[in-house]
Amino acid sequence: MTTAAVPHAQWDKAVDAGWSAEGLAKLEHQLGAGDSAALMIVQGGQVLHEWGDTARPYHCHSIRKSMLAVMMGEDVDAGRIRLDATLAELGIDDNEGLTDRERQATVYDLLTARSGVYHPAGYETGWMQSIKEARHAHGPGTFWCYNNWDFNALGTIFVQATGESVGTAFAKRIAQPIGMENFDLTGAQPSAWTESFAESEHDAYPFRLSARDLARFGLLCLRGGDWNSTQLVRPGWIADCLRRYSHAGTRGAYGYMWWLERDGVMFPGVHMPVGSYAAFGAGGHYCVVMPDRDLVVVHRVDTDTPGRQVDPHRFGALMRALLEAAA
Repeated sequence: MTTAAVPHAQWDKAVDAGWSAEGLAKLEHQLGAGDSAALMIVQGGQVLHEWGDTARPYHCHSIRKSMLAVMMGEDVDAGRIRLDATLAELGIDDNEGLTDRERQATVYDLLTARSGVYHPAGYETGWMQSIKEARHAHGPGTFWCYNNWDFNALGTIFVQATGESVGTAFAKRIAQPIGMENFDLTGAQPSAWTESFAESEHDAYPFRLSARDLARFGLLCLRGGDWNSTQLVRPGWIADCLRRYSHAGTRGAYGYMWWLERDGVMFPGVHMPVGSYAAFGAGGHYCVVMPDRDLVVVHRVDTDTPGRQVDPHRFGALMRALLEAAA
């Protein structure tokens, strides 16, 4: 198995990878006992193990943010987006009006979830609302808060800078070049779209991806944006996305719209390998990358069905079982 391997039209299967068959059986039992819908383990660019329907596109929820962060490197490199550009310079406002202080927040502040703009936003979960700071509580760049206003406004800034929707740009820059098998912008249930909200001018940019396509995205990030000797992401940009800009409490650390391991902390009940990082989506959607093991793990839930979810504690137990199987 070569660490440079990437899938072509379809994924290759790993052979004699050395994982515990008993441990993987235990992992499958835990998956089947909850609301998990699919799991895919990729090591060395090949499929080590898969469970459930890995070809079915599921709603990505907040994984969309990490996808946008990866794409933005091209625009920063080209000068279309400046990290030091302020909301005032970019003409960004919102329904209730932003103050002069709020409009001094920069693109960099939004990427790191430090804008200090706590205006109402669309697509907020109950957890997001519970941790949201009071309006005007903090100045730009001074305080980390996982805040959908920042992430949705970045979508507006991206569209304004590129003239393309987030989904269309993703199709051209990422999905097509890495050969996503189930990505399709046409039909009744497209792989990407936008949603508008009464409370804010800034749309969300949802995605649906299959586990096997999300694993391709994770592998692209693991390879530093290189895919089969073609650099699809500005060199060094993914490393920039993965710096620990903020302490994120029990969830580890936070970069440019990516969650990062901090002293092993990331999920409850499991010590994550150093350098691990992940995209999280509400309800139990995860794309976890462990560089020191050349490993990508994707977990999906049918969150279109009301009541189905895998909470962080259960996912932590799944990750513990997975890492024990790998030992």
